[in-house]
Amino acid sequence: MDAERLTYLVAAVVGVPVVLVLYILFTDWLIRRLPPGQQPKIRPWVWVGPALLLVGGFLIYPGIATAWISLLTSDGKSFVGLANFGQVLSDHSVLIAIRNNLLWLVFYTGLVLTFGLVLAVLADRVPYEGPVKSLIFMPMAVSFVAAGLIWSFMYQFQPALPGVHQTGTLNAVWVNLLHQQPIAWTIDQRVNNFALIFAAVWVWTGFAMVITSAALKGIPPELTEAARVDGATELQVFFRITVPLLAPTLTVIGTTLVIFALKAFDIIYVMTNGLYNTDVMARRMYAEMFTSQNYARSAAIAMLLLLAVIPVLAFNLRRFQFQESIR
Repeated sequence: MDAERLTYLVAAVVGVPVVLVLYILFTDWLIRRLPPGQQPKIRPWVWVGPALLLVGGFLIYPGIATAWISLLTSDGKSFVGLANFGQVLSDHSVLIAIRNNLLWLVFYTGLVLTFGLVLAVLADRVPYEGPVKSLIFMPMAVSFVAAGLIWSFMYQFQPALPGVHQTGTLNAVWVNLLHQQPIAWTIDQRVNNFALIFAAVWVWTGFAMVITSAALKGIPPELTEAARVDGATELQVFFRITVPLLAPTLTVIGTTLVIFALKAFDIIYVMTNGLYNTDVMARRMYAEMFTSQNYARSAAIAMLLLLAVIPVLAFNLRRFQFQESIR
């Protein structure tokens, strides 16, 4: 068995580059045999051909197959049309997941954009900008599973009993310094969704800050200095000059965050597994497929997520086309 695995490993490490080199040499040899006027038209398709095949094999075909499965019964033997979608949208637990996705959409996106913008502006004015940004960006190096485990410890809860100490960092501060009753952050349904959202905000704020900071440095300092000479306050400079000029960058970050909010999974799966009304659509899709083994309902949920993401992608495409048209 070890020899067989070693053979597969060698084939993957050595064979793939060899095949790629042979493909390049062979196709280039074929293109050079064509008339000179045809070569520039054919060459780009030869180069993007493998990428198109991979996209078709790993994205387009699975998407079509998922759409077809969503129209079948759970055993895949009968066609039921949109019945699975009706069952999904009438399921109370799925409606809770949709509500939670909306919470993620609003609060996660808004908080990451706000914190990223504010931190980018503040860090831009300190002499130790590099270390500060590195520290804030550091959570992006942590996987979302690891982030979920970290914040599970942060949110850990112990009952308020004599002699029982709070082991969770947040509850330790909440009880010992603020003298409040401990809160079961991931169980209490009044706060648990926001607690999960904040864990994701902690991870992604550094990303928003770095991208916003790069755009901030592209703003000509003459604009802000002229506004200050004319008597504008720092808040006026920020809201009337800085933010409008950063709007295209903030839009890019915002659409990226919206897509992540719609497909949020890791942190919820690790911290609550969707219990206590914290479920989201992606985790529900996973549960339908691997726990209930109802592939039709899982495919229906996947298609709903795809339909939710398409408008965001279309908006991004139109924005890119607009930017290209004004260049």
